[in-house]
Amino acid sequence: MVVSTMLKKTIIISIVSWWAVNVSASELVYTPINPSFGGSPLNGSMLLNKAQAQNKHKAPVNEKTYAEKFQESLERSYINRMVREITDLAFGEGVDDSIFNQDSIFMSGDYEIQVLTSGTDSITVQITNTVTGEIVVVEVPRFGG
Repeated sequence: MVVSTMLKKTIIISIVSWWAVNVSASELVYTPINPSFGGSPLNGSMLLNKAQAQNKHKAPVNEKTYAEKFQESLERSYINRMVREITDLAFGEGVDDSIFNQDSIFMSGDYEIQVLTSGTDSITVQITNTVTGEIVVVEVPRFGG
């Protein structure tokens, strides 16, 4: 019996010493995940998708009727045409077929836009907020023509 306990102790000591020799350790190294703090750039889309999935806030949606969309489109079109005409008048191009051969007024929502072409050296555009009464005057100098 003495031999068997001795043999067991020897086997256990040899296994523990063999295991202790083969075990190695290294230092712990922190690797950031977020690319903003030095992590891999490949993690960016994954982090963004996680953040968007957790976001409970949604932008309010204002659905406009067809009539409202149509009116806005017409106003945008007319304002674009006014800007083109004023630019043409300022540079002396297409003066004969201009819609501004005389002073004109255009109403758009809460704004009244008045184009005054009576000056020989400038075109005056007066924009009036009909709700607050605020007036903005823009003078465009004429070149050429």
